[in-house]
Amino acid sequence: AAASGWSDDDGDDDDSESDSDDEAALLAELAEVRREREAEAAKQREEEEAAAAAEAERAAAAGNPLLRLGGDGGGAIKRRWDEDVVFRNQASAAPAPGRRFINDTLRNDFHLRFMRKYIQ
Repeated sequence: AAASGWSDDDGDDDDSESDSDDEAALLAELAEVRREREAEAAKQREEEEAAAAAEAERAAAAGNPLLRLGGDGGGAIKRRWDEDVVFRNQASAAPAPGRRFINDTLRNDFHLRFMRKYIQ
């Protein structure tokens, strides 16, 4: 009876050892699958970042008329930079001479006009 009890305990140990071995193998496989998925996700992110950088570079090149290589009329700039400015050509006209203030009664504009009109 003691021998059969010993063999029963030994059989339970084998089952628990094989269960723990199976569990360890499953955990190792799960860890490997997770690593593979993380590597795939990192590779996907790198590809997306590279594609976004290439698209940004293409957009910047297309937006700069100096970098265009003759696709639309030789790269001539069609509009001036100040065409849409509200206040342009302000300094081109000379300011109209208005009344000037001189704090001297003999040299101010009223006295000079008066002298020209009535005295001369």
